[in-house]
Amino acid sequence: MSFKHITFIINPGAAKQEPVLSLINQAMNAFGGEWDIMITKKNRGPGVIAAELIGNTDLVVVYGGDGCVTEVAAVLKGSALPMAILPGGTANVMAKELGIPQDTAQALEILKNESYQIISVDMGMMNDEPFLLRVNIGIMADMVITADRKLKDSIGQLAYGFTALKTVSAAEPVTYRLEIDGEEIVEQGVSLTITNSGHIGIGEFSLQPGISISDGFLDVILMKDSNFISILKIAGNTLLQSTTDALLHWKCKTAVVNMDSPVNFICDDREVQAGQIKINVVPAAIQLLVPMIH
Repeated sequence: MSFKHITFIINPGAAKQEPVLSLINQAMNAFGGEWDIMITKKNRGPGVIAAELIGNTDLVVVYGGDGCVTEVAAVLKGSALPMAILPGGTANVMAKELGIPQDTAQALEILKNESYQIISVDMGMMNDEPFLLRVNIGIMADMVITADRKLKDSIGQLAYGFTALKTVSAAEPVTYRLEIDGEEIVEQGVSLTITNSGHIGIGEFSLQPGISISDGFLDVILMKDSNFISILKIAGNTLLQSTTDALLHWKCKTAVVNMDSPVNFICDDREVQAGQIKINVVPAAIQLLVPMIH
């Protein structure tokens, strides 16, 4: 499939420090169609730009981190306009999930050589707000919320590892009152994740086997405690892509999380506060360009 018109949305504040405009220009030099570049601004974010592009371009290419990608995906949800990702952030989890190279020039080669396919990808809705990756509550959220910005800028994702050591050691189990596809479940745990994507953003590792962004389901994962044995089990589970009794795992189309009082949590890369979280899946919500599977 060839595109007659492509529009790039560039977040100039993305974590990567590279001449992205020059890289795009080099890659698109031989492109037979038309292409444009739109730069985000303080009062003109990627979602605003994406909304204006529906019906006016054939492909939206987003250069930025997962937050930027989610914002564009939320606007394109339900439309026929496909999007592609140029990883420009710190973690770039969705790009890794889709097998998109982390090197910008290599990612552009896929577009340049038309070595791609378009797939349908699910999204989640959290209290009527869209998310592409996941909702994290408990220590997984605290790890992101308390991560030092300067440390993130200097060492990237490793900053989360340093923060995790602190949050895990201080973690206390809380009671989660869940409704999963209408079934009431009460469990204690230190971390709760409702996820669309399995990839954790490191290597090829996934949270749990069998998580798919295109199966029409979300996955609910509860970490029961953070003692040394549990951490070893979870680490082994991640490395070997096996199951463990340290984690509880459900697949669902809807989930409700009830808590005794409002808590801070992470929805994709946004910090949110709520006492009740209502979540549902939107199957095949967006069209994403991914590398061709040979």
